[in-house]
Amino acid sequence: MRRAPDSPFQRHLADAAPSRTGRMPGLLAGIFSLRPVRWREPAEDSGTPCGAVPLGLGQEFPHSWEKGVASVTALWQADVERRRFLIDSTFVLGAGSVGVGGWLRNPAPDRLSADGPRRVGVSDVASIREVTRSFGELDNRFGGGSIRGPVVRYLHTAVTPLLRDGSYGEATGRALATAAAELTRLAGWMAYDLEQHGLAQRYLIQALGLARSAGDHGLAGEILAGMSHQAIYIGQPRHGLELAGAAVVAAERSGVFSLLSEARVLEAHAFARLGDGTACAASLHAAETAFDRRSPRDEPKWIGYFDEAYLAAKSAHCLRDLGDGARAVRHARRSLVMDGRYVRGKMFNFSLLASALIQQGELEEACDAATSALDLAEGIQSVRTRSYVADLRGRLKPYAAQPRVSALLERCGRPAENCSPVGAA
Repeated sequence: MRRAPDSPFQRHLADAAPSRTGRMPGLLAGIFSLRPVRWREPAEDSGTPCGAVPLGLGQEFPHSWEKGVASVTALWQADVERRRFLIDSTFVLGAGSVGVGGWLRNPAPDRLSADGPRRVGVSDVASIREVTRSFGELDNRFGGGSIRGPVVRYLHTAVTPLLRDGSYGEATGRALATAAAELTRLAGWMAYDLEQHGLAQRYLIQALGLARSAGDHGLAGEILAGMSHQAIYIGQPRHGLELAGAAVVAAERSGVFSLLSEARVLEAHAFARLGDGTACAASLHAAETAFDRRSPRDEPKWIGYFDEAYLAAKSAHCLRDLGDGARAVRHARRSLVMDGRYVRGKMFNFSLLASALIQQGELEEACDAATSALDLAEGIQSVRTRSYVADLRGRLKPYAAQPRVSALLERCGRPAENCSPVGAA
C-alpha cells in the first residue's frame, strides 16, 4: 500500500504533473528512494578513510576540463559520504580568486570531446537540465533542507559516469559541461541556503570551472553573482564587491542584460554595506539602465527569476542599509508583486518590507508584513529563513511593550533561538 505523503514537499512530489519529457516523476521518485540524508542534523563521518582526498578539495579554481572533472566528481563523492572536513568547512576569503582572475584575463574555453566507453547524447543532457529545473522549483518553494541530499546523490550517481566515462563530440561536450555546471551551482546554492558556507563556496567554485570549460560566459557570470551574494550575506562586502565586478565582466561578454543588471545591483549592495552611498547610487543607476535593455525571451532560462520584483528587493536592501527607510519601503512594496512560485523569496521580501517599515516608525504595518513573513516561513526548510526571522526579532525587540509586537516576538522567538542574525541579504 502506498504511504500517504506526510509533508507539503512530499505531497508536491506525489502530485507532480508529468514533465515535458514525460520521464520526470519516475526519475525523481528513483532519486528520492535512495538512502535519505537529513542535512541539518549533526553529521557523522561515514567511517571511510580519507585517503588521498585533500582537505582543500574544491577550493581551487580548475584550469582545465580534465582537472575540473576530477575535482568536482571527487567533491560530489565526498559530500555523499558526508566527510566531516566538508561539513565543518568554513568560508575561505579569496578561495579560487587567483584562478578566476587568470580566466577573466584569458577566457579561451577548453576543447571538449572524449572517447570513453559510455556514449553521451542529447537525452542525457536533457535529463540533467530537467532535474535541475524540477529541483530548482522545489528549492524555491520549500528551501534546501529536504532537497539538497537527493541533488548531490544524483550528481554522484548519474552525472559522474557521464563526465568520467563519456564519449562525445565538441557540441555535446559543451552542453554536458553547462548542464553539470547548472546543477552543481544549484547544489551550492542549497548549501548556502542551509548556511553551510564553506561547502557552498566549494560547489560554486567548481560550478564556475565547469562553465569556464564550456565557454559559457553568461552562466559563469551568474555563478559569480551568486558568490557575490553569499559574500555580502556573510558580512564580507569587499570580497562581494570584487566578485560582483567579475560578474559584470562576464555579463558584458555574454550580452545578457538581466545578468548585467543583477551584477550591478549586487555591486550596489556591497557599496551600501560599506557605507558608500554615492557609489551605491551609481551602481543602482547602472543596474536600472541594464534592466531597461533586457529582452527576457532571448535570455537563458537560468536568469528567468531576475525580474522587476527581484531588482526592487535588492534596491530596497541597499536603501535600507544606507538608512533611507522611505525609499526602501517603496521598493520593498514593489518587490512583493512577484511570481508566486518563489515562496522563500516572498518570505524574504515581506521581512524586508517589515524591517524598512520599522525603520520608518510604521509599527502597525510592519507587524502586518512580519506576520505574513512568519506565515510563509512555517513551510520552508531553510536556515537563511530562520536568520531572517532572527533579524526581524531583533528589529522588533525595542517595541516589545506593544501587545502586538510582544505576540510576534513570542511567535518568532523559538525558531530563531538557534541562529544568529547575519544581516539578511
